[in-house]
This record gives sequence, structure tokens and C-alpha cells, in this order.
Amino acid sequence: MSSKTFVAEVVAAFDCGSNSTRLLIADADGRALVRSMHITRLSQGVDASGSLLADAMERTFTVLRDYRAACDREGATRGRLVATSAVRDATNGEEFLRLARDIVGFPASVLAGEEEAALSYAGATRDLTASKDPTMIADIGGGSTELAVELDGTLVSYSMQLGCVRITERALGRGVVDEAHDLAARAMINEELERAFVARPDFERVVGHVRLVGLAGTVATLAQMDAGLLEYDRDVVHHRVLSRETVERWRDVLASETPAERLGHPGMVVGREDVLAAGLYVLDAVMRRFGVEELLSSENDILDGITASLLTL
Repeated sequence: MSSKTFVAEVVAAFDCGSNSTRLLIADADGRALVRSMHITRLSQGVDASGSLLADAMERTFTVLRDYRAACDREGATRGRLVATSAVRDATNGEEFLRLARDIVGFPASVLAGEEEAALSYAGATRDLTASKDPTMIADIGGGSTELAVELDGTLVSYSMQLGCVRITERALGRGVVDEAHDLAARAMINEELERAFVARPDFERVVGHVRLVGLAGTVATLAQMDAGLLEYDRDVVHHRVLSRETVERWRDVLASETPAERLGHPGMVVGREDVLAAGLYVLDAVMRRFGVEELLSSENDILDGITASLLTL
């Protein structure tokens, strides 16, 4: 018999990512009471300076204060704040965590890549139907991309130093993509993908027969654009099937445009127009490497994994 105890209270999960800061408040049954996302670009300049910039931290803190107020309104009694790639890489990450913890009033920590992957996997797979093939998640963030698949009852995961902001700043640039920047981005991505396969040889076992589930802003925005949504509709985005041809087409369209032109597409999220193309470069490369022709978009992600862990002691 399981020794787990379920907590009858409202809980909150905060995710301070490289590009966005997000909140999920859930009731005792795991139902979402509040979901919120704001583009804060916490990772701005981290690659170049090695530390979180004051302006980027303050943008994030402003959003966290609003989220704390939402927790008070909903009666959240337990919570957890996690930070990922940008804070992992920053020399002043501990300072950021201390100040963030003071604002939200809940425990705060930096996730190692494997824990980030495990929580994302738990959140994304909680409402999936059964599949004859193993399920792999690809969580494309601003600074890193987590890959995770369960094989023989064990989660095999790897955190790649690839994210839409990191690739934009290091290789692709923010404007129209020329051949040199295209080649630089592809080389950066392919090198890191090969590193992942060397570190996790079991990934080879699922090439050509894996169900791929895509998480986070790159995939969600692509799903919105594919559907031509003028306003976000979770029911349309969640579990939308996206082909590799769709990924390639939108990558090429966005790469040929300026950020201002990209904003003209229905479904484009303000704040992602300068980095979405880079995220699609990663997504296309992952699909190619694993022999996948389509993926499933999931709006359940690391936040759902965190709230589930808070509700289960």
C-alpha cells in the first residue's frame, strides 16, 4: 500500500526561466486555479557577462510580486519557486534566489538539469493516453533544452546547453538570418545534440520509434501560429499535433523576417518574436535526430510536475 499522503490545500508553483516567469496555482485536486506567464528575459546578457543583470532581475521581481498577490487571493498555503538555466549559469544566482524567496515567501531553489527534466516529464505525461512507443519530452527553454524518456522504468534525461535565447545571442542573431548565422546555429545545435547522445547512449534505442511531446514557449507559440489564433486558447494548443514540415516551414519563414515583421503573424507572442526562430532550429534538429515526423504540443509542463509533488507528500 502506498504511504503517500495527499494534501487538501491550495499550492503554487513558480518557474523563473531564462525567457519567461510563470505561475501555476492549483487546488487540492490538482485543478488549475491560475496560470500566468510573463516574458521577463532573465537570461539577458548572462552568456556575455556571466551574471544576471540588475534590470533583468527587477523585471522578474516585479512579476513575482504580482504572483505573490495572486497566491494571497487564492489562499495558497504551500509553494515552491524554481529557477533554471539562467540562474544556474550566473555568478549571482544565489543573490537572485534569496531575493526571490523573500518576495514569494516559499522555498526557492535552482534545479539541476536532471531534476528539471524529471519534473517536466511528470507534468507533461500526467494526462497522456497510452502509447506503443516510449514517450520523450523536449522542453525547449531560453537557455537549455531538456530531453527525457522513460526506458525500463528509469527516466533517461539530458540537459542540453541549447535554448532560444542562448542560440539567438551566440549564433543566430535577432534579425533576418543570413547563411553564416544559419550555419553557425546549426553547428552549435548539432554539436550539443551529439554530446547528448554520447552522454546518454540509451537515446539511440528510441530513434525512429518514440512519441515526442514538446513543451514550453517555443512549441506553444508554434502551435498558436499553426492554428492562426488571434487569442490564446489552451484547448486548441494543448495536445495539438505538429508535423516536422510545419516546424521547418515556420522556421524558414521567421528566419527570413525581421522581428517586427514576425509580430504580424497571428499567434506570435510579444516578447518571443526575436528568439522563436532559434527555438524552431532546435526543435527541427531534435525531430531529425530522433527520426520523428510529428510531435504533440503540451501545455502541461514543469509547473504541473511541481504542483503534483507539492500535493503528494
